[in-house]
Amino acid sequence: MFSVVTRQPCEQAGLKALSRTPVIVTLVVLLVSIVVLVAITLIQIRHPEILPPGLKYGVVLDAGSSRTTVYVYQWPAEKENNTGVVSQTFKCNVKGSGISSYGNNPQDAPKAFEDCMMKVKEQVPGHLHGSTRIYLGATAGMRLLRLQNETAANEVLASIQSYFKSQPFDFRGAQIISGQEEGVYGWITANYIMGNFLEKNLWYMWVHPHGVETTGALDLGGASTQISFVAEEKMGLNTSDIVQVSLYGYTYTLYTHSFQCYGRNEAEKRFLAMLLQNSPTASNLTNPCYPRSYSTSFTVDHVFDSLCTEKQRPASYNPKSIVTFEGTGNPSLCREKVASIFDFEACHDQEGCSFDGIYQPKLQGPFVAFAGFYYTASALNLSGSFSLDSFNSSTWNFCSQDWSELPFLLPKFDEVYARSYCFSAHYIYHLLVNGYKFTEETWPRIRFEKEVGNSSIGWSLGYMLSLTNQIPAESPLIRLPIQPTVFVGILAFFTATALLCLAFLLYLCSMSRTKRRSEHVFDHAVDSE
Repeated sequence: MFSVVTRQPCEQAGLKALSRTPVIVTLVVLLVSIVVLVAITLIQIRHPEILPPGLKYGVVLDAGSSRTTVYVYQWPAEKENNTGVVSQTFKCNVKGSGISSYGNNPQDAPKAFEDCMMKVKEQVPGHLHGSTRIYLGATAGMRLLRLQNETAANEVLASIQSYFKSQPFDFRGAQIISGQEEGVYGWITANYIMGNFLEKNLWYMWVHPHGVETTGALDLGGASTQISFVAEEKMGLNTSDIVQVSLYGYTYTLYTHSFQCYGRNEAEKRFLAMLLQNSPTASNLTNPCYPRSYSTSFTVDHVFDSLCTEKQRPASYNPKSIVTFEGTGNPSLCREKVASIFDFEACHDQEGCSFDGIYQPKLQGPFVAFAGFYYTASALNLSGSFSLDSFNSSTWNFCSQDWSELPFLLPKFDEVYARSYCFSAHYIYHLLVNGYKFTEETWPRIRFEKEVGNSSIGWSLGYMLSLTNQIPAESPLIRLPIQPTVFVGILAFFTATALLCLAFLLYLCSMSRTKRRSEHVFDHAVDSE
């Protein structure tokens, strides 16, 4: 008798459903693990928070011929195309005259810095004092002192260096910059703060402005004056007045020239020396550029103690003798006399020439006039852009005033400056019109400005910008969305889970094949019986 073994249909379905459950659960866990691994990896890679590495600070001392000014600058520690995005945060005027006046007592030069340096220490965070670089740049006053007495100039600089080495900052030296450097740095400053090098786009990223023309720079100091601009006409690089400047990834070919002894103070000394030359024996002279009813006396040495007036010095004179100047307030005569300071004949009417036989290409683009240019225009109640006629009429009106009326016309009255504004105005006219060749049409393209935003226009900011090329940038800090230890832990856990799931699925697959073989053998045996 044969016995037949059979499986009930419902029993077989139950076993299959039961065997599928671990597979489904394992597949779900595997899928979840893979999704989590991909998700956290993408988040970690694509969504890090980039933190700026902080700020860097730099200090520049502008040691001019008449005074020293301290500027504090800051910029992000990462740089834009190798040049820092610098902004002025603090300004301090050092009391007293310029450092060139300390030629006879160089050890006293640093004492004037104390008040400003105490304020600088408060402006720069204490933990950054050691990494904050300080630079002192001396201009035309020290250039003249070096020519006149190199030993005295070196002793003044040495005294300043000794002082700053005792300060907590990273002092990088006191040096006398050339007139050309002063002109170039002034041009850099003017264009930088006007946004001609960099601007922020819609995404607040720094970009180079498209199609923006550069601005020429006109600087009038106490001992020298500078003109700098980019000229469109082809200029040979064989002249020393042509320099190439690289900033923010762009190169500019720049014409710049510095006129020594043509600063406002030295030019006036030369003017007074000329008046003395015309009346060598007189002790009372008239000055058409001084206001009416004004009189002043000083020693002859006050005029002839400068290298700029050395050639005008009489063969024999007593430097201690007193000379008195009486003001006549005659604007027409003042303009006529001031012209004699310049040598316009040296150009022989050739086009590419300013004065004293100095080469100058044709003026190009807008200009900004700062320092002495601005202060003189401000005394005439002018600022920004205005016509040449407005300048002349304001000059005539100011120069015709009586000395007693000037305190009511000037917002800040100082005798030394007030008596000289008339001379300065006529001097600026000759310098810009007959010298640099500005006309009635091109004069309104000059803007007389002191500062833009919170930044003073001068050579010191351009100096700082140039120096930032040599200051190493710091890499920005990257803050990841998931802490590295947590990320590694999660990655390891879900990787292990996925591997275990794969191993388990392989095991189930292997078990399923073995079971099917067994069933096949069993069924074959039953059929054969």
